[in-house]
Amino acid sequence: MDSELVKRITANPKYQELVIRRSCFAWILSVVMLIIYYSFIVIVAFWPKSLGTKISPDSVISVGIPFGVFIILSAFLLTGIYVRRANSKYDALISDIKEELK
Repeated sequence: MDSELVKRITANPKYQELVIRRSCFAWILSVVMLIIYYSFIVIVAFWPKSLGTKISPDSVISVGIPFGVFIILSAFLLTGIYVRRANSKYDALISDIKEELK
């Protein structure tokens, strides 16, 4: 890539806005996922019997199963939230930056 083009892109205020907005949002989603995941790890480490508790006396499913499913589904959900935002907001900024460079 041409170094002059790189300089023009990085100097563009819309590019700087894109980088800041995208990285802030990615960090927020990452922190949310880490809190969910590490809360599971903390529960396993300090209260392992709590995850083995059955949902009801007649159930064969323990509390840990739905919690594990929640962790997996939350990862998919957070990914979907990021993709939706990227498609709606970030792609528009990228298009604007491309138009300005022409």
